[in-house]
Amino acid sequence: MFVLIFFLSLLFSVKISSSSLPHNLKQGLSLSVENNDDILISKNGVFSAGFYKVGENVFCFSIWYTHVNDTVVWMANRDRPVNGKHSKLSLQKSGDLILKDAGASVFWSIENNRNSSDPVQLQLNDTGNLVFHTLNGKAYGDTIWQSFESPTNTLLPNQGFTRERRLVASKSRTNHSSGFYKLIFSDDNILSLVFNGLETDSVYWPDNNGLPWEVGRSNYNESRRAVLDSFGYFLSTDKLNFTVGDYGLRRQPQRRLVLDPDGNIRVYSLNEKKTSWDVQWQAFSQACKIHGICGENSLCSYEFGGRKCSCLPGYKMRDIKDWSNGCEPEMNFTCNGGSRKDEEFIQIPHVEFTGYAMDDYQNYTLDRCKKKCSDICSCIAFNHLYNKDKGLYVCSIKALLLNGYRSSSVDNSMYIKLPKSVTSSSQKQNQDLKLTCSPDDHVLLDRVYKKKHKNRSVQSIFWFTIAFGGFEIFCILVYYYKARGPSHAKSSMQNYHQVATGFSRFTYADLKKASRNFSEEIGIGGGGIVYKALLPDDRVAAIKRLNNTDEQGEAEFLAEVNIIGRLNHMNLIEIWGYCAEAKHRLLVYEYMEHGSLAENLHTSSLDWEKRYQIAVGTAKGLAYLHDECLEWVLHCDVKPENILLDSDYRPKISDFGLSKLLNRGTNVGNSAFSKIRGTRGYMAPEWVYNLSITSKVDVYSYGIVMLELITGRSPTTTRSALGSNDSVGNGGEPRGMMSWVREKTKEGAEIVDPKINGAYNIGELEVLLKVALQCAEDEKDARPSMSQVVDMLRSGHD
Repeated sequence: MFVLIFFLSLLFSVKISSSSLPHNLKQGLSLSVENNDDILISKNGVFSAGFYKVGENVFCFSIWYTHVNDTVVWMANRDRPVNGKHSKLSLQKSGDLILKDAGASVFWSIENNRNSSDPVQLQLNDTGNLVFHTLNGKAYGDTIWQSFESPTNTLLPNQGFTRERRLVASKSRTNHSSGFYKLIFSDDNILSLVFNGLETDSVYWPDNNGLPWEVGRSNYNESRRAVLDSFGYFLSTDKLNFTVGDYGLRRQPQRRLVLDPDGNIRVYSLNEKKTSWDVQWQAFSQACKIHGICGENSLCSYEFGGRKCSCLPGYKMRDIKDWSNGCEPEMNFTCNGGSRKDEEFIQIPHVEFTGYAMDDYQNYTLDRCKKKCSDICSCIAFNHLYNKDKGLYVCSIKALLLNGYRSSSVDNSMYIKLPKSVTSSSQKQNQDLKLTCSPDDHVLLDRVYKKKHKNRSVQSIFWFTIAFGGFEIFCILVYYYKARGPSHAKSSMQNYHQVATGFSRFTYADLKKASRNFSEEIGIGGGGIVYKALLPDDRVAAIKRLNNTDEQGEAEFLAEVNIIGRLNHMNLIEIWGYCAEAKHRLLVYEYMEHGSLAENLHTSSLDWEKRYQIAVGTAKGLAYLHDECLEWVLHCDVKPENILLDSDYRPKISDFGLSKLLNRGTNVGNSAFSKIRGTRGYMAPEWVYNLSITSKVDVYSYGIVMLELITGRSPTTTRSALGSNDSVGNGGEPRGMMSWVREKTKEGAEIVDPKINGAYNIGELEVLLKVALQCAEDEKDARPSMSQVVDMLRSGHD
């Protein structure tokens, strides 16, 4: 058997070496679309170049990763694919590089403009750069052209990005032709993302509502250069600098920066074990902020299934296959020039359409704003906003509704003008239409050719040889792994901390110095003690030092870094960096001046206004986790200790060590959780009774925290006051809290924390109490979502 295996493996290796592929194309030769072996391969074997199939019988000359399926990094003719028969890339004897279709039409070419008799060649380098150059003897001569100078949608490590270059996204994952999104250096020297729509153009990154330095950029360097190095550090002349999540690994993975079809920039690293790409950095965590994502007269929002587009009331999709075309009115609307008999306005809360306002009118009431929009035929909607700086309301008239998105964090409402004939109750709801994927997304040509007959016996021998060769390699790998032992594998894993975005990676010595040898303790977080520190850039920070360095502690560390790294919200704690050195695991956060809500509940520092602000802010943060992230995040440990307060007593949710990060649409049950999560007294009944776990576990915990915020009583204290015979429901103490509140309110007794001396808003109290009791219901279906909670609390404040 071993002799047979040796013989077949020898035959296998001879077969491979005999058909080894070149990394250059010599003068006078060509690559044919019909020959699968007509490809160039880099010396290190990482990259391949040749004809890549982009549809039925159509190909583009491309560069791709050899061992990773469908990962193209460059295309020569993405908008003019060639036929699957008789197409060739030729390096002619004249020295010109020409791509011809079956009909002999030139689809792409590079002219040799060197007045020299030196020979030329096309070479694929180990960096993924395809270089057309002259030969000076056997050495490299002058470069005539290189693919790094004309990128499509991808930048590879050390591929410079300049004022002359641009990235253009593909139209979709399967349609590689040029799409609507571009990455460029703008005329003011800022690296920018631009949406080139069918009717409008707009810059959507960085946020153009502020000045460059307000968003961390600078326009004072006219050289306009940027580069992503092989270590994962991105440097740009406009001060856009970041490190990717796996920056600093001893063995650098393959990386690529891509402008994806959805208009977002992402940096991917290759997970060799899974042969897949992991996102290590992205420009947007909220994809609905990207312009043109849903088209005109439509709204982008988040649900458990992910991002979703929907038409405004009174509108319908233009193209059921493509949301980028937006929505159109369901019927003609005749303008009556100020007559309001045949029209009315529908209010849509928590909605914003960026830009394209016709005019703004200062100090207008809502009724006056409606009349103004009615008087203007081209007005189709308006915003009625309160300007805090000026202390008055502003009426913003719109004739175009572009870049719309719905979010609980948006305070605005839009008022849509519609004929009364289309505002019946059955039509006031948004039309939730799903995008239909179709084979039409592929590029098609109408020419069909007969396939040649293949020798099946040769194929059988070839695959038989590969199978035995693969078996031998498998046996060697198994032996190698067992010989090295599991301890080596474990230590290797401990050196690999894959985090989600570009934080600073601190050394243990740096953090020890910044915290003055961990001398000033400011709190205890999940699994560790928190210390105050002063970083070298004079920022005051909070450093959490994890005590548990076993597998559970390691898992909580990775969970916290991964999850917080993907989030971006004013009511979530911000992480600045981490340390993963030997046995030390530390996290560096922004410092919160007033500590936790738990600390402040026992003092007189929280008046009613601050408490209501904490209730609303915490609800917004949880609504973001549940409804607005690209991933679905369950916090799993909402309690006063994990709600921190800044200098203005604004809340920020912290401590994500027990959180669960899931893809939207995941069917979550207890099987998705390795253990019960949370803190006694704040845990939902689902944890104890082994029911399916949803975002409603966080809603329950929020309800208990709000009851504590109102009354000043912790769940355990309330139970003790009622006695041990009180029902405690899920094994914690919330039933005692609920019973006490309901009993006191029925009696008409005071339940508000005596520390605020009766100075509270009765309307806000009623709303907050109602919300808290609904959230803390035993039945999860009886609890509202966090987005609904935000809506109810805002109505109470109004």
